[in-house]
Amino acid sequence: MWYYVDPHSGVPIYVQLKEQVKKAVASGLLKEGEQLPSVRELALRLTINPNTVYKVYQELEREGIIETARGLGTFVALKKQKDAALQEAALDRALENLMVEAYQLSVDSKTLKEQFLKKLANWKERLRKGDEDNDMGN
Repeated sequence: MWYYVDPHSGVPIYVQLKEQVKKAVASGLLKEGEQLPSVRELALRLTINPNTVYKVYQELEREGIIETARGLGTFVALKKQKDAALQEAALDRALENLMVEAYQLSVDSKTLKEQFLKKLANWKERLRKGDEDNDMGN
């Protein structure tokens, strides 16, 4: 099971869970159309309040990452073509946050670029392997 929360980490539980779901979807661990556990089921697994899971699911649905079909459950949303301007604005915000974090950690631009390129290569490889795994399963 990829779900895990640490109540002692100092990071709110709903933030931990939301980031885990986003990362699982982005990495391909959770596939498009895959069903997520119900609010009650996930709350029981993690021994957290169902309202916390509900809040996470609501926020992820607003962000277009998951979809809820009344009576059927909650599923990873199918990728939709996003408006180019919205996509660029979201990317700009993410890059700005990265730059601020790097600055606060005293990371110079050369190191930041090297680490970014290394992470990008690893990410591409993981996605490629995920595609191969999907092909073998079909």
